Amino acid sequence: MPLFEFVFRTFYDNPFSKITENNQSVQLYQWCNDKHDVIELVMQKPEDYDQVREEFSKSVEIVEEIDNGANVHVITRMCACSASGTVMSHLNDPTLLVIPPVTYEKGWEYYRMIAFKHDSIAKLMAELRETGFNVEILRKVPFDGYMASSLTLSTDTLFSGLTEKQMDALLTAYAQGYFRFPRGSDLQTIASKEKIGRTTFLEHLKKAENKLITALIPHIQLFRKIPQERKNTMRLVVDAS
Repeated sequence: MPLFEFVFRTFYDNPFSKITENNQSVQLYQWCNDKHDVIELVMQKPEDYDQVREEFSKSVEIVEEIDNGANVHVITRMCACSASGTVMSHLNDPTLLVIPPVTYEKGWEYYRMIAFKHDSIAKLMAELRETGFNVEILRKVPFDGYMASSLTLSTDTLFSGLTEKQMDALLTAYAQGYFRFPRGSDLQTIASKEKIGRTTFLEHLKKAENKLITALIPHIQLFRKIPQERKNTMRLVVDAS
């Protein structure tokens, strides 16, 4: 029996969906490590962040923010996965694997999953609808890729080789807009703000970049072998209109 790739979206009353419903220029991407949520906010209008943050803080406790002017990463005190009344509270079937991030756009919450059994998909959809969720299936196709390339690009794989100084250099450069085009800041300005020599900061940054690229290359090589028509179906947020 083949595996299935399964994408669905749902519309129901939850804080993250409500934020994107009220602020339709904002997209949210959610990752969870069972203790904290990391939320990436992508805003077409960065000036809206103050209003978005105010709505956010009514629902979750923010412990850290990284703002680069266009995207903001927010780390919350607790993850929302175990909260009652959420989609995640219904995902107890071990034959259904969620591929993060969970995406929120215009009030809809999007999930991409790998399903081992067709019956598991039908059961989940029935349970959600019976509970009152508005659910739409966007894609259900046989999964012909490698689960390794979809599921095992872990934080350990990417970051275990980085030193604390290298991680600090990456996060600082990102927060200061160094990786944007055009750049939001230059190395000398960033190094001066951090009270560190430009050469030292550049060394930490370049070593971190080299380690990340080295870790990513095998996954890029795997992805490159996928036919283009298959790549075209991989976008999570699908126009369902």
